[in-house]
Amino acid sequence: MSAIVKIKIKISSKRIGEKGIKCILFITAIFAVVAIFTILFFLLKEAYPIFRQEGILDSIFGRIWKPEGEIYGFPASYGALPLIMATLMVTLGAMLISVPLGIGSAIFISEIAPASMRNIVKPAIELLAGIPSVVYGFFGLVVLVSWLQRNFNVASGEGWFAASIILAIMALPTIASVAEDAINAVPREFKEGSLALGATKWQTIRNVVLPSAMSGITAAIILGIGRAIGETMAVMMVIGNSAQMPSFSKPFMPLKTLTSAIAVEMGEAPYASMWQHSLYGLAVILLV
Repeated sequence: MSAIVKIKIKISSKRIGEKGIKCILFITAIFAVVAIFTILFFLLKEAYPIFRQEGILDSIFGRIWKPEGEIYGFPASYGALPLIMATLMVTLGAMLISVPLGIGSAIFISEIAPASMRNIVKPAIELLAGIPSVVYGFFGLVVLVSWLQRNFNVASGEGWFAASIILAIMALPTIASVAEDAINAVPREFKEGSLALGATKWQTIRNVVLPSAMSGITAAIILGIGRAIGETMAVMMVIGNSAQMPSFSKPFMPLKTLTSAIAVEMGEAPYASMWQHSLYGLAVILLV
């Protein structure tokens, strides 16, 4: 009788232990969800005064950004459209450069390069992800901006074009690594079947490998966009930081993105002022 009781106690203790482990794993899994909603709630609470005063549509689609007027004695404007358009333009320019390079690099590494070259090229591309953004910004400010100024004969090389080039380099390792993993995940039988039917190496890559890996390649591009659209330091150092409506025909026009506006102005905005609330509003727009 005592042996049966001991067995029941062991079984119940195991069940309690399993439930405890499940509870701990559930907490760790839900932590990210709780964190993102906590951040969103905090930003909305801080941005509410500016949205209530200016209105959501006027805050988003207003064409003039001059929040410092609140403390310098002239009319303040909180229109975020120039910052939004500058952010989108810089990101689009970066993706136009980094997506072809990243996907091309992934195809070369996974399908074309010999093992000896693959062992050199792949770590070199991944090493770019470990360089701090301030180093990219310093390189862009000292080397790239000066080169653009000298070769294009402009007053300053700063602008959305320089920022796009820097962001393209920063997003390249993310796109290349994720796309390469997606291409490697394509079953070997698909490639062998295509080659057995008489397709060339490039026809197999174009018509079999890339369509099969398209979901992973799309994820790589989305991650690259997230890397570019949220970058602050490197963009702030090369874009010029002037809140103007961007133009494709003026690549060396100084602009200001959502992230650079928050980074540059948060230290200057008085506490609990509409200027500070407007910067939290920019953070809400960026997060959304």
